[in-house]
Amino acid sequence: MCLAVGTRVAVSDARARVVSAVRVVTKMALTQISSAKCFEGYQKVYEHDSSELKCKMRFGIYLPPKAERVKCPVLYWLSGLTCTEQNFITKAGSQQAAAEHGIVIVAPDTSPRGCNIQGEDDSWDFGTGAGFYVDATEDPWKTNYKMYTYIIEELPHLINNNFPVNSEKMSIFGHSMGGHGALICPLKNPGKYKSVSALAPICNPVQCPWGQKAFTGYLGSDKSKWEAYDATCLVKTYSGPLLDILIDQGKDDQFLAAGQLLPDSFITACTDKKIPVVFRLQEGYDHGYYFIETFIADHIKHHAKYLNA
Repeated sequence: MCLAVGTRVAVSDARARVVSAVRVVTKMALTQISSAKCFEGYQKVYEHDSSELKCKMRFGIYLPPKAERVKCPVLYWLSGLTCTEQNFITKAGSQQAAAEHGIVIVAPDTSPRGCNIQGEDDSWDFGTGAGFYVDATEDPWKTNYKMYTYIIEELPHLINNNFPVNSEKMSIFGHSMGGHGALICPLKNPGKYKSVSALAPICNPVQCPWGQKAFTGYLGSDKSKWEAYDATCLVKTYSGPLLDILIDQGKDDQFLAAGQLLPDSFITACTDKKIPVVFRLQEGYDHGYYFIETFIADHIKHHAKYLNA
């Protein structure tokens, strides 16, 4: 059956209204928690209901002064064990470099919270504050603990639809557990991110105690499933655009000595695949935020080379 021209116009108008309504709902889904002027831009925190994680989530976002005039590239920061969105935005000192380079920085929380899962608060390295940026497949975690999909899909969708960002220019970096997340996201999604870097990342979680504990709980005992979230395993089969990876590692990092980070395994795998990695072992630095604060401007500059190209 054919529709009259007037009917087609009416249907088209109705669809436009529906699309417009969806956009309004998307924009209304965010609740601003705080806002503070910083280096002529604004450091803000928002809360929203996550469809992937089925709980309320918070993220920090720094909007440089340039964002008042044009859409800016966006850089995602993934934090480490026990952190919330607050650790990075209050301790890392990233805002000045972000303002200078005109880059939006988004720093989400590290796990779902308040899901009433038995045992979610029993350990500092598993459950609350320790989502490990995987999509859990095991009960009781699989309903809420979908941090991988949250980071690569849901959160960017929210940011792209609510803030002045250029969705075509996106990069990622992180620390420790978040460094692990930052490395796997580009390796699992070739071409999605313009650049990647990490500070003291967990490079080979299938071989370290932190990763083995988390992956057993979230992904089960089949170790072949773990490799899908291990940067060292992923880089061995990577065939996407060339990645220029920057990694800083404190030489006096207690978790490096304890065999939790295993950067040598990742560097060897990258060398075998001819993927360039700048690995800097920094004398005297440990695993904490003084280390991050020292080198954060270098990392933002690394990303600016690609985001502002």
